Amino acid sequence: MARRCDLTGIGVQVGHRVSHSNIKTKHRFLPNLCNVTLISDALGRSVRLRVSAAALRSVEHRGGLDAFLTKARETELAPNAVSLKRDIAKKLAATVAA
Repeated sequence: MARRCDLTGIGVQVGHRVSHSNIKTKHRFLPNLCNVTLISDALGRSVRLRVSAAALRSVEHRGGLDAFLTKARETELAPNAVSLKRDIAKKLAATVAA
């Protein structure tokens, strides 16, 4: 299972630990991932995702999963989230047309 956020696509970063004597050793910085179930109001179902804590705070701040995905650009979303965004957009367009 990849250590990657399902919404934003944030993954593992690589850097150095630097000691007091300036010795550099390689280090992996892992994202803080949480398994969550988010509810989509437009689709009328719940979606299980593995989301970083920062993305989860952004979802809460923007007012839920539907609002987060509709406001986000497709370039800054993970492929799984892009397909979810398109499903929500289709459903919202269908409800507006009806």
